[in-house]
Amino acid sequence: MLISVRDQKLLLVRSGEPVKSYSISTSKFGLGDRPGSKRTPLGRMEVARKIGQGAPAGAVFKSRRPTGEVLRPNAPGRDPIVTRIMWLRGTEGQNRNAYRRYIYIHGTPEERKIGRPASYGCIRMRSRDIIDLYNRIGVGAEVKIIRGSLFSTYEGQRHYASMGVKPAAPAARPAPAPAPAPATHQAPAPSIEGVQPSRPVYSRQDSGLGQPSYTREGIPVYPTTVSGRRVYRSQPHGQGA
Repeated sequence: MLISVRDQKLLLVRSGEPVKSYSISTSKFGLGDRPGSKRTPLGRMEVARKIGQGAPAGAVFKSRRPTGEVLRPNAPGRDPIVTRIMWLRGTEGQNRNAYRRYIYIHGTPEERKIGRPASYGCIRMRSRDIIDLYNRIGVGAEVKIIRGSLFSTYEGQRHYASMGVKPAAPAARPAPAPAPAPATHQAPAPSIEGVQPSRPVYSRQDSGLGQPSYTREGIPVYPTTVSGRRVYRSQPHGQGA
């Protein structure tokens, strides 16, 4: 069995060929194997025990024993283990705690949450799907839980190809934002007759006589200093209007 956390799918494989896929639910707390973390472990494992043969769909289990109660799918306020249990044993260092953490593939009454992470570490399935899977595999069956998509595996690619499903195209990268124009500092223009314009309007030109001349919007103006402040007048200093 191949289980994809990204796809929230379990793919049953026999002799390297995909057989059937099921929607599942992994941990809502993420991935990991630390005891008490309530996370789903990654890597290769095996089915160590199968529990629940012959129990009706929705049969409630407590400590792997049937209680006699049977729940319908999506029973309000209830979230026990139901229908079937396949207890997993880790075979790698990254999942060595799986068995003693009671990591199962099992049925859930919360079928509306299948297809998105919602469990406390186990692999949840719909009751009809866990019964079908339970009847197809035996103790010792290999389980591999991967972080990525089934498209990253040969078996997954063959399975999706048989269904006419193509991998989603990677999202286009957004175009880089244009570089901001370099900031330029422009000192405010001095006032004419004490009036400060809203933007610089003065042009400095060479008069050819060794003395620069200035214009404001094409009109000659004459610089002078008043109270230590440079201003421009419409007439040379000392001449009346």
